[in-house]
Amino acid sequence: MENITSTANPKIKLVRSLRTKKFRDEQGLFLTEGIHHVGAAFEAGWEFDSVFYDPDHLSSVYGRDLIDAMLKKQVHCYSVTREVFESIAEKENTIGMVASVHKKITRLKDLKTQKLVAAMVTPQDPGNVGSLMRTLDSIGGGGLLLIDGGVDPFHPTLIRASMGAYFWNPTVSVSFAEMVAWKEEYGYSLIGTSAKGKNMLKYTIQDKKNIVLFGSEQKGLDPNQISACDELLSIPMQGHNSSLNISVAAGIILYKIAGLT
Repeated sequence: MENITSTANPKIKLVRSLRTKKFRDEQGLFLTEGIHHVGAAFEAGWEFDSVFYDPDHLSSVYGRDLIDAMLKKQVHCYSVTREVFESIAEKENTIGMVASVHKKITRLKDLKTQKLVAAMVTPQDPGNVGSLMRTLDSIGGGGLLLIDGGVDPFHPTLIRASMGAYFWNPTVSVSFAEMVAWKEEYGYSLIGTSAKGKNMLKYTIQDKKNIVLFGSEQKGLDPNQISACDELLSIPMQGHNSSLNISVAAGIILYKIAGLT
């Protein structure tokens, strides 16, 4: 096991480059940071390029056992100095690990057996996407569709905000037209979220496969997207605000549709 002491080491330079989408695309790699995030990726069977950790600050039994388990699977693990670790960790005062992981590209056809799928139209905030993914995982959801572009699905902030859920729930980037065709082919009901929808509290749980569609953070669903929905739901609002943060709204609606509230 190699010990890296220089921030100019080529492996360390590669890791730092993965903070940008250009190099993530070129290398086919992305970053995940933190003991439990790296552990989730390992347990879910993702392929690692390299794992870096600071042995002087790896105090948990879980962390040490995780390194041992990865070494047995021939994962490339490198101990680094604190200075080197801080040069590759995005989050200040991180204690744990940073790993470069090989991308997986999931297709719509891979989700056809899932009963509950969420979809976001052109999301811009990676933290919101990661938070929604965490909620989706908590209700046993089966995947997230990113519609018509938006945030990079391998953005480090998205991975971190998912709290490990990213590695268990496939993410698929598709066009709106592709999603509509897929939902028709595999018998999904498309449930949109809009202030124009009926009161969510009065929604009757359907025993069918559902896609829950969330509009863009700024504009919501457009008329074409609304017309494609089989149902439109709204969250009852009181007070002065007319909307919620999308990740908060998603949590309320997804729990309702999953029949958990």
